[in-house]
Amino acid sequence: MGGKRGWGGELGPRLSRLGQTLKGQLPESEGAWDPLRPLQHNPPPPEQADVVVAGGGVLGWSFAYWLKTLENRRHGMRVVVVERDPTYSQASTVLSAGGIRQQFSLPENIRLSLHSATFLRTINEHLWVPNEPPIDLQFQPSGYLFLASERGAATLEAGVKLQREEGVKVVLLSPAQLKAKFPWINTEDVAVASYGLENEGWFDPWSLLNAFRRKAMSLGVYSCVGEVTSFVMDTADNTPGMAQGFARVKYVNVRLPDSLEKQPVSCAVVVAAAGAWTGKLLDSATAGLRGSLALSPLPIEPRKRYVYVWHCPDGPGLETPFLIDTSGAYFRREGIAGNYLGSMSPPEGREPDTGNLEVDHDFFQEEVWPRLAHRVPAFQSLKVKSAWAGYYDYNTFDQNGVLGPHPQLQNVFVLGGFSGHGLQQAPAAGKAAAELLLHGSSSIDVSRLAPGRLWGSEPLLEAAIV
Repeated sequence: MGGKRGWGGELGPRLSRLGQTLKGQLPESEGAWDPLRPLQHNPPPPEQADVVVAGGGVLGWSFAYWLKTLENRRHGMRVVVVERDPTYSQASTVLSAGGIRQQFSLPENIRLSLHSATFLRTINEHLWVPNEPPIDLQFQPSGYLFLASERGAATLEAGVKLQREEGVKVVLLSPAQLKAKFPWINTEDVAVASYGLENEGWFDPWSLLNAFRRKAMSLGVYSCVGEVTSFVMDTADNTPGMAQGFARVKYVNVRLPDSLEKQPVSCAVVVAAAGAWTGKLLDSATAGLRGSLALSPLPIEPRKRYVYVWHCPDGPGLETPFLIDTSGAYFRREGIAGNYLGSMSPPEGREPDTGNLEVDHDFFQEEVWPRLAHRVPAFQSLKVKSAWAGYYDYNTFDQNGVLGPHPQLQNVFVLGGFSGHGLQQAPAAGKAAAELLLHGSSSIDVSRLAPGRLWGSEPLLEAAIV
């Protein structure tokens, strides 16, 4: 990680909680292995598994939890989650802004976030582990507030119409109504705003990830520290009855930590859920395929995004929503002591280097702060306290989730590419993927998110990308 990276604000408490949790999982003696202590001896993966999940972020663990919850218990499905970084120090989940909203322009995104919001409201009915404290996501139900200029007004209003049809509680505000409700906003270039009344706000990402992980492991999911590096295939060229041009994974090779040693794990299904590295995982794991079996690249790649924390004692009060400005800048409150968190995506053609997680502080001064100060005059005197960088699992095709069976690998599922809204949609996306694997259909219609659309179909364009 880069030397400029800050450790205060939101990130410091998250990593502190993570460190305390992992410290509590280290063994005090050489006793029997407890599934809720994944770091004990760093046990290697089993030689055989029914399902190997490559990636232990919130999407991977959500899928593992749902798979064990929905399966017929008599089958005793063996599920293994492989995560290369047990500290999650560079995980997109832990480094996100933690928001949840239903204000999207695609029905799939609205439904996934609605189902996830319901799950999060009742999380202790699902993820509580006996003899453990109740789960506290530290949810702040302050809503999202989207601002639109004259140019974007029609798109925002069309989105609200669809959201209401899907059951979202959202209102449109005129500039006068917006100013009356939030007097600290400069409304001079705002034509209309949309404000979520229910199921929107922000929560602690690590609490959700840890809750999914601990519950899944209590249900018998194996946790393995390592990295899936390659697949060994059965192909149509040597497997009777297999369609020409398709391949099937026989087993995966897992590289163990701090070693060049690889552990083969034979499996029936592989789930590619490696976040920002999902595309790279499939590219490297299938690099040996040739001819008609050669795979088209999966357009999921890392994109670096900065998050800044600043202090402004005269800033907006406790009723402040998660605000998305007409310019693309965003912010929300961080605690109750006059601290705020926010940023924006870089302009087109200015994507930062993803080779490290160093923070560009000039980006805040030159791009983010002028937009914030214009929208909230009190922010003209803000003081930056800390900052960090994290990765989006960015789908370059249409910036929406990729969920379903791989079109060329018969027993590979893809779960990634959510481009910044994977955390909030993880509960529902994990359930949908598990249902597809077990039953061939899902209670949430995600058919348009299937990987096949990435080759030869029109992109699913989401207007409300932050």
